[in-house]
Amino acid sequence: MKKLRLHTRYQNSAGQRVRIVLNLKQLPYEYVAIPAVSSEAYRAINPQGLMPTLEIDGRAVAQSMAIVELLEELFPDPSVLPADPLLRAEARSFAYLISADLHPINNNRVRRYLDGVLGVDERQIRDWYRHWVGEAFSSLERQLAQRSARYRFCFDDRPGLADACLVPQIDNARRFDCDLSPYPLLLSVDAQCRQLDAFKRAAPAMQPDYPGR
Repeated sequence: MKKLRLHTRYQNSAGQRVRIVLNLKQLPYEYVAIPAVSSEAYRAINPQGLMPTLEIDGRAVAQSMAIVELLEELFPDPSVLPADPLLRAEARSFAYLISADLHPINNNRVRRYLDGVLGVDERQIRDWYRHWVGEAFSSLERQLAQRSARYRFCFDDRPGLADACLVPQIDNARRFDCDLSPYPLLLSVDAQCRQLDAFKRAAPAMQPDYPGR
């Protein structure tokens, strides 16, 4: 078994989605809490300084979706993608809407820039966040509504990549008091996921660096 070390923090949705995938694949890993992404020690591992980074046998891979793809290639069973090629593409599309379209414009460094450099006030930043969550979640809700069949999870009767991306993003939306009532299909999947050990163990409050643990 390869030695896996995940550099992350408890409140990092990209790290959370990787933790979920590691748990779904039943892969043991060492959790390495990052004290600060700006630290020189961490940038020596990941020059971009973003989270998470996976060390595998001493080699480092950054970007959560690249990490997930690597895990899928190295440890294909159980897969986090549906067996049907078209469903796999739909699951990837759903996951990338979250990871590539929504997350990058709403993450901490963007909000810090809005506040610290552009002088945008807290109310406007929350409006910004809620606007883009609404845009993305409306698209995701419609995508689930257009499925050729209804599944317990996003694109299968077992959880996978799309679900691993969705749950952390719903966590974020709840932290910012977003109205989630227009998205019953997303909430149904989220509720199913939160019953599973793989998702429970990946939650922010369960991580060793969570305040008060």
